[in-house]
Amino acid sequence: MDRTQIVSLWRKAQSGSYALGSFSPRNTFLIDAIVSAAENVHSPVMVQISSNEMRWFDIKPGEFAEAFFKRASACSVPVVLHLDHTYDFDTVKAAIDAGFESVMIDGSKLPFDENAALTREVCEYAHARGRAVEGELGNIGGADKLETGGDERLYTVPEQAREFVRITGVDALAVSVGTAHGVYPTADPKIDFDRLNSIRSIIPQTPLVLHGGSGLPQQTVRRAIKLCGAGGIAKLNIATDLELIFQRVLGIGRIPNSEIQKLDPALLEAAKAEVRSFVEGRMREYLMSAGKA
Repeated sequence: MDRTQIVSLWRKAQSGSYALGSFSPRNTFLIDAIVSAAENVHSPVMVQISSNEMRWFDIKPGEFAEAFFKRASACSVPVVLHLDHTYDFDTVKAAIDAGFESVMIDGSKLPFDENAALTREVCEYAHARGRAVEGELGNIGGADKLETGGDERLYTVPEQAREFVRITGVDALAVSVGTAHGVYPTADPKIDFDRLNSIRSIIPQTPLVLHGGSGLPQQTVRRAIKLCGAGGIAKLNIATDLELIFQRVLGIGRIPNSEIQKLDPALLEAAKAEVRSFVEGRMREYLMSAGKA
């Protein structure tokens, strides 16, 4: 899928009051669970992996892409291979060379000008090759420390969003409004909807992305999606929930991708089935993307 098609998926979600789920399997085995869930409920979907996840679970970009396209080649719904949080140009290049269709460059820890310059560089490279780009403005907190760390002082400044999009030409923007990666310490994390509403009104045409979808209450997700007249969040990332289900069923902790096939096949299939069911539920009840393919 090329950049134009991916941006169209995001904008269709924004105008249609649903969100495109971007799910991270954190291994190649669970790619099938995500794609099968999307087919079962007739939903578009993104399958993602971050640079840190590739490092933590010993997965190469080409290995992940090969497994994705093997499963997606006969898929009956729109599916996108996405590179999640990545902090350097070389990793983005390697992913694009491997076939990733959409990439995220995260310069959120950098000063505004440096973040904008890095994101613009990635956009120029990726767009020339027909790939979509997601950037980040403001630093999204990390509960499980796989990605980022931050607090309210690092929330997205609405007034900077328009300038960032103008300078970079980014296709979608991840915003920091109170969500976090990993497991939330509270059942109802505080989301700054006023800030989110301001960002949406300032850049009404740019698809917005909410990271840290694992553990968010249904009402919070739906409110973020249905935000104001221009439409709210167009893409929601979910990763930790999938890994926790996988580990619970198998009775294991984190293991490298290469070790998974050594586990009990019956347990693996049971874990895959639970993850598939979970993703289907999120598409129906949270993302409201079921039937939108």
